[in-house]
Amino acid sequence: MLQLSATFDLQQDVVSSIFKKEATVGRTEEYSGIVDTRILNIERDGGVLYSWKGATGTTRIGKYDPNTRQNKLLYTFDKQVCVSSCSLNKEETLLAVSLAQRTRTEERLRPVSKCLTLLIEIHPINNTKVLKAVDCRVRVQFIHPDTERDSVLESHLLLVAEDGYVEQLHVMLVRQEGYRVVMLNPECLAKDRVAEEFSWVQWDSQTQRLFYLTHREKAVLKCVQFYHDQNCETLFELELELPSNPFTCMRFVNLGFDHHQETQHEREEMRMLVITNKTEGSMCVCYSQPACANQEITYTIVLVHRGCSKTFSVALDGTPSPCSTDLLPLFIPIGYYVVVYLAGHFLHCINTRQQELLCHSLFLSGVDAELGVLGSDSVVLSLPESSLLDLNTGRMYTVDLNPSFLMDLLHCSHSRPDAQRLAALHCLLLYMGPNAALQLKIIDWICDNVMPFDTFDQIQEFILASLYRIIYKKCLSLDEVLPYSSVFEKKKVPEGLDLVPGVTCTTELHAEPVFKGKARRLQGYWEELQWSTEKMKYFEAVPNLRYRASQSLSDWTKLLTTLKSENKKASNYLRHIEENTKQVLSMVDSWNLDQKVVPLFQEQDSQQRALIGLMVDKLREHLNRHLPRLGKKKIDVLVVNYVAKLLELIRRMLQSVWLKYKLGPLVLCLKQQGSSAEWAVFHVMCRILEATNTLCLPLPPGYHTLLSVLGVRCLPRHTFLQYVDHGVLQLTETFVSRLMTDLDNNDANEELKFSILKRLPEPMEQRICHLWDHPISSACISRDYVRGLLEKHAKTKGSMFMERDEPGFRPEFLPLTFLTKILLDVEDRALNPFEEQENVDARFVEETALKQTLILLGFQDK
Repeated sequence: MLQLSATFDLQQDVVSSIFKKEATVGRTEEYSGIVDTRILNIERDGGVLYSWKGATGTTRIGKYDPNTRQNKLLYTFDKQVCVSSCSLNKEETLLAVSLAQRTRTEERLRPVSKCLTLLIEIHPINNTKVLKAVDCRVRVQFIHPDTERDSVLESHLLLVAEDGYVEQLHVMLVRQEGYRVVMLNPECLAKDRVAEEFSWVQWDSQTQRLFYLTHREKAVLKCVQFYHDQNCETLFELELELPSNPFTCMRFVNLGFDHHQETQHEREEMRMLVITNKTEGSMCVCYSQPACANQEITYTIVLVHRGCSKTFSVALDGTPSPCSTDLLPLFIPIGYYVVVYLAGHFLHCINTRQQELLCHSLFLSGVDAELGVLGSDSVVLSLPESSLLDLNTGRMYTVDLNPSFLMDLLHCSHSRPDAQRLAALHCLLLYMGPNAALQLKIIDWICDNVMPFDTFDQIQEFILASLYRIIYKKCLSLDEVLPYSSVFEKKKVPEGLDLVPGVTCTTELHAEPVFKGKARRLQGYWEELQWSTEKMKYFEAVPNLRYRASQSLSDWTKLLTTLKSENKKASNYLRHIEENTKQVLSMVDSWNLDQKVVPLFQEQDSQQRALIGLMVDKLREHLNRHLPRLGKKKIDVLVVNYVAKLLELIRRMLQSVWLKYKLGPLVLCLKQQGSSAEWAVFHVMCRILEATNTLCLPLPPGYHTLLSVLGVRCLPRHTFLQYVDHGVLQLTETFVSRLMTDLDNNDANEELKFSILKRLPEPMEQRICHLWDHPISSACISRDYVRGLLEKHAKTKGSMFMERDEPGFRPEFLPLTFLTKILLDVEDRALNPFEEQENVDARFVEETALKQTLILLGFQDK
């Protein structure tokens, strides 16, 4: 499930370099395997600080630079010491170190502090300042501010004490002799008390934030933000529902690694981690307690940006073991997912963006939950930026979701529950995208599994999730109002998607966070988080918050009726809808004949154009109602872009299917029977049509014509007409025109053409008759022409007959002669003599009538 890529290996990247240097001082054989190299800290720039015991009985501190892959010696102690904490300032001029001191037998009569904290000048190595000598552990951490200045002559150091307080030291520096950097006044360092009375603390190096937990009447999580101007400010507070005494001793998170921790502190009563995501504007507070006696483990994810918390309980498989009560899961941030990993038991990939249903989070157990590169005895820690550290081996890994595993999970359709497949599909579409190669694999999978699953429609999921990903990146505020899954279109969520075997979930609203910073400070991430928490208050009270295109079905039915109406109000509304459509189609890629793969006809599909405009209208109305903060202009752009992307997405689906089955231009020839590949494409296109019709989504212009062409080629004639009668295939004017001209008039084709003409609305039938070279169509044309002229003639005044002496009449057939004279007379007195009659006149009527008479009398074949 997870893909681990090694980024640092203590043995390969550091120890081998140490051996080479030690070889110049003593015999490396003596130190082979007992160099005792240990990782101490990881700074904001990714540099790894480590210590090792030297060949001459010394202790040294070095830094590994991941960019240059080089090691650098920072400082050497002239005796072996126990380094419990270490940090390096950004300019690499100061080194802060905490040493764990143990009383030797001969020193028991002398009082010795348990922790000695030093500040050392290392550019070059010069003075050493004792900062603290206390009986509690102290973690040190330099603040690495965001600044573009090359040389900064000040540093700020955090001292985080096990007694539950944090101090910030302000160290002013001065440059001497052009290169030496020393402390300006080491005896009088300014310091501030940043926090106190806490039992848990976490440092976020990337954002320069300090989280800590206080517990008086209630547990309160607080956050201090540090700025480049040496100021800091408590910006955030959140009450948490925690046990009365969650931590019996101080817990440090992301403040280095103390390898000399006393054994009584090793057992964790609770594990807690705060995860922030600048891109998402989200914050999650994760905590868990060891497994209960009934072999059930519980963990909670507080979704601060969603205003709720999710508590999961997982039943552990197997017989209870003595150490099972010590098990605590690991929380690993991966994008907007939080992975909860318990080695040997389960892996739960929790979706913190779409958290409503369990089926959008992926739960795995057994072999699927194993991380192969990590051994059973590994001591693994979660690091910022989706990283893991194995303390036993000294290896660091970046962690990501494995697309190959997710694709394999999709293909195992018979052995996997629908909830897993749906969660995997959303991981691939929303988290992994945009990825053209991956999208092509998903479309291939849809083609191979074209029928919908029992609990969800994979084509609908593909369309909605892909659109959500595209538009969400343009505006984060749309996350709660746009659809991302078709599951919510159902009246009731299917049981197979709402339940995960062995996992129970409860959702609760949590206390509202308090933002305490000044208005000017709440920028960027904090502004987005505050906006997210505020809008959730409104969203919680609003039913049907997410846009559902299927709810426009009644409006679509009314619009179809309006299309046939001729009243002025209807015309004005249709003009408004058409303007919406024009805006969308102007954004869609130009589909030139020399560039397109799928031969979508460029046609005026009035129904699809109307549906496009209607969707723009309804979506715009929805966003204006729920997100007025965005402004009408921005909403207009987002809505038009959303519908345009929908049309492009369906076109790309068709293009992928077309290339998969290697179809060429011959599919447009109606005279030949379709191949098995064409039948497969026809089947997929029918499923796309079914999926979009259910959601009331428009299709690209030309889609229905192409589907009807494939239907004629692939289906038996009677089946084709049944598809038409049931509304699956639409008789577009482009399709019928092509059919009338391309197919000859043999008996089978003639029967098909008559069947199609019967199913056409009268205006289209009249237009199509002009394209079919057939006696019956000529007779229809003549009748319509005569009816029209006589209706005009009845409205005009004057003689019904004017004698004219013109050649060409047949006096021996007086009824026809009389009718022809009337038609000629009306043609001459027409209001608009230049009106086009589409090659129909009295002479044509006369010839057609005579031909029909000869056919009826049996003197001429059809």
